[in-house]
Amino acid sequence: MNESENLKRGLKNRHIQLIAIGGAIGVGLFLGSAKAIQAAGPSLMISYLIFGVIVFFMMRALGEMILYKPISGSFSDYAQEFIGPWAGFFTGWTYWFAWIVTGMAEITAVGKYMTFWFPNLPQWIPALIALIFVYLINLVAVKLFGEFEFWFALIKIVTILALLVIGILMITTGVGHEGQPVGISNLWKHKGFFPHGIIGMLLTLQMVVFSFQGVELVGVTAGEAEDPEKTIPSAINNIIWRILIFYIGALFVIMAIYPWIQLDGSSSPFVLVFENIGIPAAAAIINFVVLTAALSSCNSGIFSTGRMLMTLSQHKHAPKSLAKINRRQVPSVGLTVSCFVLLIGVVLNYFVPEKAFVYITSVATIGTIWTWGMIVFTHIKFRKAMKAKGKNSPTFKMPGAPITNWIVLIFLAIVIVMIGIDKDARVALYVAPFWFGLLIIGYFFTRNQNQKNSSINHEKID
Repeated sequence: MNESENLKRGLKNRHIQLIAIGGAIGVGLFLGSAKAIQAAGPSLMISYLIFGVIVFFMMRALGEMILYKPISGSFSDYAQEFIGPWAGFFTGWTYWFAWIVTGMAEITAVGKYMTFWFPNLPQWIPALIALIFVYLINLVAVKLFGEFEFWFALIKIVTILALLVIGILMITTGVGHEGQPVGISNLWKHKGFFPHGIIGMLLTLQMVVFSFQGVELVGVTAGEAEDPEKTIPSAINNIIWRILIFYIGALFVIMAIYPWIQLDGSSSPFVLVFENIGIPAAAAIINFVVLTAALSSCNSGIFSTGRMLMTLSQHKHAPKSLAKINRRQVPSVGLTVSCFVLLIGVVLNYFVPEKAFVYITSVATIGTIWTWGMIVFTHIKFRKAMKAKGKNSPTFKMPGAPITNWIVLIFLAIVIVMIGIDKDARVALYVAPFWFGLLIIGYFFTRNQNQKNSSINHEKID
């Protein structure tokens, strides 16, 4: 049992390992990679490599703090302790909202993916069924959440491994390509490796952020991991290799087989590769994979938002009732509230104009950058606090700190600049001030309410 939060440590090592992989592999790789390839050409692999290293350092900073205190509140709780109450409030609510709007988009996507097999089925029906399904999974037990995430992640892994094997055979032996080895010359034949220059590569960084959104979920699982001191470091250390194999490996194979200028985004590169080898159901297979990936994202979103509301409540940043735990040791009230908000979002998505919905979901991008930035900045404060107390930080340390902390923060600042340059993505920067303005109002309101309640309680005691 996690005594500090009354949560059951029911997530095994295999659950944590696959949750870490699942968090790093999103729908974007299967469907959205063609758009990113068009923007940067083969140099997209460099974007993923650089950002993979950045994500690794960020996760090592988080891992070091997790071993100090393995709880579900994770980075929100650490920000509260080492920076101040405002940091815990901002980080917790921003992370909650980022997952909520991501969940809205993913639940809606489930409805769209189901029309592949049932074109006459109203989209809201499978969307509602999916929401109820993942809600019940989370409500029953944390172990059931971990089990479904394990299998959802495994489906993605098997698909990517199949692509890598088929792709390497096409490159080296010509299988599925009239018996002629494809080779790798497509990586530089069409306007070079950097067809749109360094700026073209940098402009894809915000797309890469989308791809890795959710990798920090490992931190939220820490409070319910069976053996966090062993499983968390292992999962984090393997992140860089997973990025190299699954992302860069897949992109290498795809762009070696097909000239990048031919990938126009009208269909998934995975479908093209599978069809070329003679798999007639390629489109159906990939549709099934992205369907499970969307369900996985919803499942993770409900899990993390329920825990984050519980943590916010424990710090008096949210109503007291949200901290309630049911007899199965899951934060049932927080889960229910998050699902209800998600349901409202799904309904709104059918009535609100698409552009308005884009504005709302753009907060997810800023929310991810804020969360990652706060993890790294909190780690700087954490190290100083440990030093001031004369304590040694855990043996699982962030390499090169504090220099690497500042490198990560500078890099995240560059991503924000790139978002501002990209006309399709800059809406996130327009929406962000409104969101943080609401948080400022909310923080001062809850602080004043807490002070009033505290003074009333003191008067009663007197």
